[in-house]
Amino acid sequence: MAFSQIKHGLRDEVGRHVIPRGFVINTNDHGGEVFFNSDDYVRMVRMGANTQVIRLELGKLSDFPGGKLEPNYLLKLDSLIAMGKHVGIKTVFKMTVYGVDKFVWEEFWQNKKNEYETYLDAWKVIWNRYADETSVLGYDVVNEPRKLTMKISYKDLTDKYLIPLYQKIIDESHKINANKMILLQSIFMNKGEGIDNNQYAEITAPINRKNIIFAPHIYQNKIDFIKPVMDRFDRESEMLEAPILIGEWGFPTFATTDTIIEGNLGQLKYRELYIRTAEVFDSMGVGSIKAWFLGNRSMQNFLPGGPSTWSIFSDKTDAGTVERKYITDVIARPFPQTIAGDIQSFLFNHATRTLDVNLKTDNSKGASKIFIGANRHYPDGFSVLIGDDLVMYYNPLKNVGLEIYKSPKEVDPSNFIWDMHSQKLIVLKWPKDKQIIDLKIVPGIRNFN
Repeated sequence: MAFSQIKHGLRDEVGRHVIPRGFVINTNDHGGEVFFNSDDYVRMVRMGANTQVIRLELGKLSDFPGGKLEPNYLLKLDSLIAMGKHVGIKTVFKMTVYGVDKFVWEEFWQNKKNEYETYLDAWKVIWNRYADETSVLGYDVVNEPRKLTMKISYKDLTDKYLIPLYQKIIDESHKINANKMILLQSIFMNKGEGIDNNQYAEITAPINRKNIIFAPHIYQNKIDFIKPVMDRFDRESEMLEAPILIGEWGFPTFATTDTIIEGNLGQLKYRELYIRTAEVFDSMGVGSIKAWFLGNRSMQNFLPGGPSTWSIFSDKTDAGTVERKYITDVIARPFPQTIAGDIQSFLFNHATRTLDVNLKTDNSKGASKIFIGANRHYPDGFSVLIGDDLVMYYNPLKNVGLEIYKSPKEVDPSNFIWDMHSQKLIVLKWPKDKQIIDLKIVPGIRNFN
């Protein structure tokens, strides 16, 4: 368990153990352009986000038929990065093939018209523009690559086409800035060809490059397959020597789900499904990016249950404000966000509203941040237990910050700060350095049994 958690965690610029969590940010939807403001980014933070994945439109960055580089689009990207940076959110860019007249995967793999170079040129616009922007973590370079009608196995397509393309893209990106992370996905299998209800083909050969992250998607709606699929991803991660960051997750919501509580498409089923997914993610220590931080202006109609959406808000505005709380409360669960040291294990129990974290401290790395989300998970207040002898609590009726129930004399309580605005517990210095400690967040005030 301990090795798994550390293996999948990322490190920030000062070496703290970071669990990336956040949302896919669309620059447009079927209703047109999507716009966000600084308040939207505060909302993301208060839902536990420290990472955004901005979906790039190939048609606004490239010379593929129907596409052209649009300077105003780059300015829009600048503003999304800046708003995120202002509230402590790192940015990953993900390239989609939207916005061109057509994108034919079978032709792309053959590369007869130098499609790879055209694709690389689009990425180079982004790489050069943000080479020195420290809040840009990296690039998800090929989103959901497809096989479609090609007469080739998924393994051969992966080994002969996808992996060499990844190697070429990584090498070109690292010429510009070798410290940026490159996120990698596997082939998205044709409908009906998934294994264990998983539509992503397995990568079985190494890529042999540094600074890579394995970023699979999981849109699993069968609860018994969540752990087997994640176990397979774990094996791929080990072979690739790359930590996992779930690039997208969360089975889409049907139009009827907002009004149905029970039943096959009801809210209770979604909550159960999302909770189980969250438990598997957290037990492995992987970060995860939820699709989409978006209102419900449009729906897609490709599933047997009828119109559906990945939007986490139900109102018909572009940014959205009315939460689908049966999924958002699971998305916005408490977790150790940034830790000065090594996270050994963590898990949030949704039934008891208890967060358990086991970690090895390293005060030389600076401050730690634990997202608590008290506004939604602990409206009755919460208590912080570190080991057996340090107990603090927050009483929302008094609103005076953390209070001490008991503490050793040598511990300075001012090292523990409750940041109401960001809904985080900030630890400036751990009571014991270079040691294993247990941290627990429990509901209520002085509820220590």
